[in-house]
Amino acid sequence: MKVVITGGTGFVGTRLARKILDKGTLAGPSGKQEPVDEIVLFDVVLPPSLPEGMDDRVSMRQGEIADKAAVDALIDRPDIGVFHLASVVSGGGEKDFDLAMRVNLDGGRYVLEACRALGSAPRLLFTSSIATFGGAAMPDVVGDLVKQTPQTTYGMTKAVLELMINDYTRKGFLDGRSARLPTVIIRPGKPNAAASSFFSGMFREPLAGVECKIPVPPDVRHPVIGYRTVVDGILALYEADSDAIGDDRAFTLPSTSATVAELMEALDRVAGDRPLGKRTVEPDPFIQAIVKNWPRAAGAERALALGLPHDNSLDDIVRAYIADYVDI
Repeated sequence: MKVVITGGTGFVGTRLARKILDKGTLAGPSGKQEPVDEIVLFDVVLPPSLPEGMDDRVSMRQGEIADKAAVDALIDRPDIGVFHLASVVSGGGEKDFDLAMRVNLDGGRYVLEACRALGSAPRLLFTSSIATFGGAAMPDVVGDLVKQTPQTTYGMTKAVLELMINDYTRKGFLDGRSARLPTVIIRPGKPNAAASSFFSGMFREPLAGVECKIPVPPDVRHPVIGYRTVVDGILALYEADSDAIGDDRAFTLPSTSATVAELMEALDRVAGDRPLGKRTVEPDPFIQAIVKNWPRAAGAERALALGLPHDNSLDDIVRAYIADYVDI
């Protein structure tokens, strides 16, 4: 079977591709395990060469997710599995409403329609976000049964796609699942336009000996998930038996609720005697205005009942990052 990963050359997409290559098979449209003979990493910007750890089953294709013809050409086999990760992120979506609508909403609809056109009801995994929650009535702990009242354009487009996936699945057009992600830590590389980018930066930059400016107060609390766990969770939800998922296809992935201060303490514990770059709290009104509408904690009872993985501790996330990206 063929596997398509949109946003595939990003951090999560490349780690997911490696995991699929190692596994060798995935559930096809029939629900049975099928050998994976092709993986396509689709993205708007491509690296100069295939990411490390790929083999001849993997290729890259450049294109816009908002280009319907490109999406139709990409999703071209009945024996296919789709991981739809491509998205304009939160901060970028607030600064450019039209871009967020074109990429997140129109592009997502093109992916769903291309799957529908195959006639084979392929499996599709969509990465949503806990940014679908918000509003004055939002409780301290959100869960899958809490009303979604997103306070960003990004969160709104994610919520709309969740509902569309439920309906396309109900109609038998595809077998969809939405993984509602907490903030993923720790992402290597440079900061991006996501309002949550600083949650990775507050680990990544100090470990590189670089000063880090934190745009929110230390008492800000937010759900986070380790980068290894999020990939395992995405894959586990894709592979889950369709009947066990039920009519609500969206699952909040298990997370750890922590304050900025607690995250910094985890880094200090694990770093030990390592020299760390300076961390300075410098409030950014734009980031604060977005973050104040985010959940403080997220329940994941349905995901845990389905057997999706969870992090053991914040310290383990930091240790993994140091092993994978610092001490190499």
